[in-house]
Amino acid sequence: MNNLSNFVKRVRDIMRNDAGVNGDAQRIEQIAWILFLKVYDTKEEEWEFDENNFQSIIPENCRWRNWAKDDQTGKAMTGDKLLDFVNNTLFPTLKELNVTPETPINKSIVKTTFEDTNNYMKDGVLLRQIVNIIDELDLTDYEEIHAFGEIYESILRELQSAGSSGEFYTPRAVTDFMAKMIKPKKGEQVADFACGTGGFLTSWLKNFPKPETVEEQEQLDNSIYGMEKKQFPYMLCVTNMLLNNISIPRIYHDNSLLRNLLDYTEDDKFDVILMNPPYGGSEKNDVKSHFPADLASSETADLFMSVIMYRLRKNGRCAVIIPDGFLFGTDNIKVAIKKKLFSEFNLHTVIRMPSSVFSPYTSITTNILFFDNTTPTKETWFYRLDMPDGYKNFSKTKPMRIEHFQPAIDWWNNRVEMTEDGFDKSKKYSIDEIVSRSYNMDLCGYPHEEEEILSPQDLIRNYHQKRDSKNAEIDRILDQITAMIEN
Repeated sequence: MNNLSNFVKRVRDIMRNDAGVNGDAQRIEQIAWILFLKVYDTKEEEWEFDENNFQSIIPENCRWRNWAKDDQTGKAMTGDKLLDFVNNTLFPTLKELNVTPETPINKSIVKTTFEDTNNYMKDGVLLRQIVNIIDELDLTDYEEIHAFGEIYESILRELQSAGSSGEFYTPRAVTDFMAKMIKPKKGEQVADFACGTGGFLTSWLKNFPKPETVEEQEQLDNSIYGMEKKQFPYMLCVTNMLLNNISIPRIYHDNSLLRNLLDYTEDDKFDVILMNPPYGGSEKNDVKSHFPADLASSETADLFMSVIMYRLRKNGRCAVIIPDGFLFGTDNIKVAIKKKLFSEFNLHTVIRMPSSVFSPYTSITTNILFFDNTTPTKETWFYRLDMPDGYKNFSKTKPMRIEHFQPAIDWWNNRVEMTEDGFDKSKKYSIDEIVSRSYNMDLCGYPHEEEEILSPQDLIRNYHQKRDSKNAEIDRILDQITAMIEN
């Protein structure tokens, strides 16, 4: 398609003229469901070629090839007729598809994708124009689908500035760095229990050894597992996986926190876990009831840390993004989670990241924890990743890039302790040193906190986390003093 490079602009310009589409988030959601059906129809052509008796789960009149394609004869639906078909036939039909536990994943994803999806456009002529632009994509051409993959990535990147939708997008530089350090291997299975739009899974696929046989492609298909509780990012993730040539995307629309932690078996575990758990939110008591009392935190990120530890296979590897509050928190539940982490897993590396990595969605400072399920932790390396030269903050116009991680990559392969301006930039701590600090892992941090500009909500959240941590430390010390006096 000659106008591939102008795809986003063309679609955006058309949608701006439609009274029903309000803002970037709705525009992206509108593109997503149309694109999903186009991509799915392309996949069905492949499945029809491979399977003699392939039967689509979508009724014939609702398949893309039978309503969306415009053969330029003037017979293609448009205007009120197209709008009526989409709103009163297409959507109700896809939402009510007959899906059972025996339905293959590559078919059941259609109903799951449309369960809570909406058509926002009110102008059928403009809708026809959007459908035609998307139908021009040749998703059977390797070079074009690769090029469109980059465009789809740019669409997802726009989520960062699309209001609260930004929570579903982790900067690609971060996911690529984590996948690169994990080093995917053939035969391994990777999981993300809050997968958003599928960024970590995409980075895993980029770093996974390229399949050379049909068997290896099937192995790659089976290497992916994701779960996302919100409909919009779930739809984007499924489409993302189909675009990345995963024919049977094991992506589930569900909440990973709604299963009893002690019910997990060996079959529920994975070789690699890559995640950026939701943080800053609190969970209801019915969610916490699925966790042992000593791990039943109200903080979402804490709960996901427990899920990860229960679902990481023996000798498995994990890279997870965690907010500062987890590092310096010394309340009873955070200490219990960290005790389990250090005593049962090998937390070998903590990469501290600048505060603006997730800007403008949040200014909360985050960290990457790398650990494996091999031996208890004996020592942990901390490394502070500083802002690159010429940058005061990352932003939409100056986002973080993979090359900004190069200092950390160079250090990773040749670890030495470093100080800058009298502050630790990289240092190794023994488990005894960490325990003596009541598991406060606020080490090799940024020396100029006073320069950090946070939103009011983030300031309040930071204050609560630090206050709770200090109160827990005070209570712990008072208990020790009381015990000494009584003795």
